[in-house]
Amino acid sequence: MWKRFRKFGTKLVRSGLTHSHFGNISIRLDDSMFITKTGVMLDELDEKSIVKVDIEGNSETETIASIEAPVHRAIYKNTPSLAVIHSHSPHAIVLSLISEEEIVLNGMESYCFLPKIPIVTGEAGSEELAKNVAQGLQDNKGVIAKGHGTFAVGESLEKAYVNICLIEHACQVKYLLDLMK
Repeated sequence: MWKRFRKFGTKLVRSGLTHSHFGNISIRLDDSMFITKTGVMLDELDEKSIVKVDIEGNSETETIASIEAPVHRAIYKNTPSLAVIHSHSPHAIVLSLISEEEIVLNGMESYCFLPKIPIVTGEAGSEELAKNVAQGLQDNKGVIAKGHGTFAVGESLEKAYVNICLIEHACQVKYLLDLMK
């Protein structure tokens, strides 16, 4: 399992979607989630980098899980998602800082896959952020936490990664288009 986490952690860093120490990855398996530990480098994950946490309640491993574990937990409790990726994608963050409630996108990919991306608020790892992200993901493949980064979901890590890529690409196109105006 950790090798799949490492594959997508490495892809996130190499593609510029986040930096090594920023972001987290999880998958749901029955009543638990496996999530990256706090402070691990996404492009150097190993079997000790992932921790199992109960979705319904506190686990002994909660203190070493990513600070965003409450957000991942809320997503799993409120959506049918089986995988979550959180990245600190630069164009998505910039657009979230200059936009209000959502980003309306341009371009073929956006028209087909995600014409808008909700912007949600809340401090990193907070219950407010968990509630707002989970609510935004009920009808969307991804959301952007204002000034913080993107949360994308899928039935697998592959699908969540595709959605993270789509969001950042769409935000980059919008950013560049807005520069031309």
